Amino acid sequence: MGKTAQIRARTDPAVKEQAEAVLAELGITPSAAITMFYKQIIHHGGLPFAVALPNEATRRAIEDARAGRRLIEGESVADLLGRLDDDE
Repeated sequence: MGKTAQIRARTDPAVKEQAEAVLAELGITPSAAITMFYKQIIHHGGLPFAVALPNEATRRAIEDARAGRRLIEGESVADLLGRLDDDE
């Protein structure tokens, strides 16, 4: 592997424990996961996922959902999609 560099970071212990449990199920070490993440940053020229604050419409939708307002329910995915189409 050659030379390696050390990365030091602080995180919430519960987050670390949960993430490492998932990685263990995947058979990936934390070091390998960090290396993969860094390689994706290089490949994408930034974070490999969108990082943005929600716009006003999304904030309202989140608030409504948390408060149980304006929810649309369906018996199946097809039913739900039909109800969403009817709502437009």
